[in-house]
Amino acid sequence: MANKLIIVMVNTDPSNPSELGAPFFQATVAASMNYEVELILTGRSGELAKKGVAENIYMQEGSTRSVYQYMQESHEAGAKLKICTPTLEIWGEDLIPEIEETVGAAYVISEAMSDGTVTFTY
Repeated sequence: MANKLIIVMVNTDPSNPSELGAPFFQATVAASMNYEVELILTGRSGELAKKGVAENIYMQEGSTRSVYQYMQESHEAGAKLKICTPTLEIWGEDLIPEIEETVGAAYVISEAMSDGTVTFTY
């Protein structure tokens, strides 16, 4: 049985906030269940790692919790938030403090191919 969950957010578009809930909810739940969880932001989703972006996005109109608060909740539950190196070239390096590490494609591929890992993509 796998003991690690990697959630790769590559196709999730911050301009469509309703897409953002599931990855963060699942990361929080899995971390709360004591699984090792990594949430990797890349591509368009990488913009969420930039300071000031997720703080101003709400999953639905009238919500009082920003996407950033859901990201913080995932991190506090034990999920490790990471960003892919090429994404920094697009969105810059002024990142939220919850981003723990910058990783490259080789890291993502090697971890995803590991026998003990399950990978979800959004």
